Amino acid sequence: MKAKPNRLWIVALVLGWTFDFLFWDRAPGLNFALYVLLCLAGGLYLLVGEEKSKPSHGALWLLIPTLFFAAVTFVRAEPLTAFLAHALTLFLLAAFAITYLGGRWMLYSLWDYALGFLKLGGNMLIRPLTFSQEARKERIQRGEQTKRSAWPVIRGLLIALPIIAIFASLLSSADAVFSQRLEHILDALNLDNIPEYVFRLSYILIFGYLLAGVFLHAATQSKDDNLVGGQKPLLGQFLGFVEAAIVLGSVAILFASFVAIQFQYFFGGQANIKIDGFTYSEYARRGFGELAAVAFFSLLLILAAGAVTKRENESQRKIFSGLSIGIVLLVLVMLVSAYRRLVLYEIAYGFSELRTYTHVFLIWLGALLIATVALEILRRERMFALAALLASIGFAATLSILNVDAFIVKQNIQRALDGHYTFDTGSRVSSDPLDADQLDISYFMQLSPDAIPPLVDAFHSDHLPDPVRDALGAALACLRYRASPQAEADWREYHLSRWAERNLLEEIRPELKGYFITTDEDYGWYSTVITPLGKKYDCEYRSFWD
Repeated sequence: MKAKPNRLWIVALVLGWTFDFLFWDRAPGLNFALYVLLCLAGGLYLLVGEEKSKPSHGALWLLIPTLFFAAVTFVRAEPLTAFLAHALTLFLLAAFAITYLGGRWMLYSLWDYALGFLKLGGNMLIRPLTFSQEARKERIQRGEQTKRSAWPVIRGLLIALPIIAIFASLLSSADAVFSQRLEHILDALNLDNIPEYVFRLSYILIFGYLLAGVFLHAATQSKDDNLVGGQKPLLGQFLGFVEAAIVLGSVAILFASFVAIQFQYFFGGQANIKIDGFTYSEYARRGFGELAAVAFFSLLLILAAGAVTKRENESQRKIFSGLSIGIVLLVLVMLVSAYRRLVLYEIAYGFSELRTYTHVFLIWLGALLIATVALEILRRERMFALAALLASIGFAATLSILNVDAFIVKQNIQRALDGHYTFDTGSRVSSDPLDADQLDISYFMQLSPDAIPPLVDAFHSDHLPDPVRDALGAALACLRYRASPQAEADWREYHLSRWAERNLLEEIRPELKGYFITTDEDYGWYSTVITPLGKKYDCEYRSFWD
């Protein structure tokens, strides 16, 4: 790129302007995934086409989950799923940049990722400046110093514009006549929004500068030849074996005692609740968070102990591994207990977003614990970072594929058909399996647009009892009423879930004519719906969920 440095700056500035074009005053949607593709295309053009630096095969594997999560950002609207999709896309893009030439991300430790991202951040700030100086020196050496370039003029104007804008604003405040004359000039130039333009130009330049730093880092400093701790541990093993064995042994004894004493309480189920006099809610919630926290901190303890503990012979290594594996196995038992408590709660009261997140999270946390045991047995502890990354990708991908809000709607409607409440009222099962009051439709109204297709499908079902269909119609009528009128969305804001919501709610409008919305005269925001069967439901959020 040094031979033709202008191409780097052109691509970077075009991508900076494209960011402004796609995102300024636009809601997230197709624009994010499209911008990811454009950044990858621009970077590969510079690195492969100009620098002749092909990406390593290992790095290319990162593009598969990157593109998957980029697509999820305009397919799913559920908050956590969307957040994880955006976050993992950015994380994987950064990982692609720091391992572009080396491709050894599968061998990275947590320290490798931390230092790699730190170096990437530093190069984003410094490397473009040093690159310009190096390119200028090479031009001088090639005898090209006499060539004139427009770039100094362009750079001078770009630097001067924000400075002039600031001083002009101050001088306008200081003198009314100058302010009036300046306004006339701006009106003549049709520059009513000059502060906005200056701001947008500023972040376009900043964003382009940072992207240039990313491309330069990938081109020159992504070989990852020397991994942290590859030759010797970063911190050094300073803790004696005896001390570590006492710590791990004590924790193992404590966990074993807890499991032994609480075994019936762990797995007794409904019979155990009746013996001890607990309600479903009290039993399911008691200790759930604490057990999950124990699993998480036990994992940190084993990793930290493994990093700093001296193991001078094979016997010490076996004892240390045995203690670590024992702790993990006991934690897995407690994790199974936490999972059973959650399942019991879901059986009693149905699904919510938080319960569904936790349900999936416990499965992947258990998988990570099992992987930790396998790595300890195989003496491949530094690969824990890979296991953690795969577990994180698996968790986020599971939420995306599951479609959390659609899953909740389907499960809770089925529970209503089976005669179970879907909110915590103190009673678990209704005497009338067709009692629509068992369906917490107010919770459905708080879900993302992902919930609309299964709601409409259920509403159209020929096998749905009239009371339940009547309740679902009330939810859809409230959603239509509360939906603010929207103009046709710009293509940059296109989102599959929001598009389906808008179309489906418009499609069922004729079928909702029998539902009447009333608004409280004293509180304009409070509304209710009266159904064809004479039922009355609140259109506002009235949650029974914990």
